[in-house]
Amino acid sequence: MPDPAQHPLTGGLFSSPVPPGAGWPGDPATAETPVAATPAQVRRLAKGADGIRELDARISVCRACPRLVEWRESVATEGRRAAFADQPYWGRPGPSFGDPDAEVLVVGLAPAANGTNRTGRMFTGDRSGDWLYAALHRGGYASQPTSVASGDGLVLTGLRIVATVRCAPPANKPTTEEKATCAPWLDRDLELSEPRLRSMLALGSIAWDAALGAARRRGWLVPRPKPTFGHGAEVILRTATGRPVRLVGSYHVSQQNTFTHKLTEAMLDDVIARL
Repeated sequence: MPDPAQHPLTGGLFSSPVPPGAGWPGDPATAETPVAATPAQVRRLAKGADGIRELDARISVCRACPRLVEWRESVATEGRRAAFADQPYWGRPGPSFGDPDAEVLVVGLAPAANGTNRTGRMFTGDRSGDWLYAALHRGGYASQPTSVASGDGLVLTGLRIVATVRCAPPANKPTTEEKATCAPWLDRDLELSEPRLRSMLALGSIAWDAALGAARRRGWLVPRPKPTFGHGAEVILRTATGRPVRLVGSYHVSQQNTFTHKLTEAMLDDVIARL
């Protein structure tokens, strides 16, 4: 473990990975938060989480996928990007970020190794986040257009960001088993959001499939055959009580898509406006 380093905004000293309850801005966990170490424990702790805050706390200390734990912590201790070498790295799963009473969920793929895995906040500290938060600000959901570090004052209103997989995976590619292990966290996110939820934005095909899978497991009515992902694709899902929830697809805000103009600001603004 590297020597403690200063948080880029608060100046507080933190080890990497950051221990739960150490005072990191926005850390939902404490030293007493229960830790899932197996898929069965993920299912049990997700189901038993009483509210978004407790769910986020349990997510943020999960250790159920050995490959992902090893990778995220190795990046935090030995594989830091040179530009951030003097900063502490979160090195833990990324909890959701945003309004606990949100009517809109944004579903991503997984944390970036030097983004969320460094800052502890979804889509924060990398180019993907630059694109997403600027668009959410234009759409009226974000209090500011930038998301540089936890503790920077950013607030989301009416919207919360979640993910298919909560740990940074090697090469940004979680395995099928890792996605299945992590799925109960998303299932519980959806369950807790369901009374207010009106729409979801899936960033990429993996998030699209994850959202549909979570909806089916919740007993929602999902059209068959499975709705096909595409930018601007839209489908109406129905909860077990018959209430409609709109699912909208968007190309992911990755540099691969934004640099090549596969995804433009106008295209992202369009799908966000439909939420």
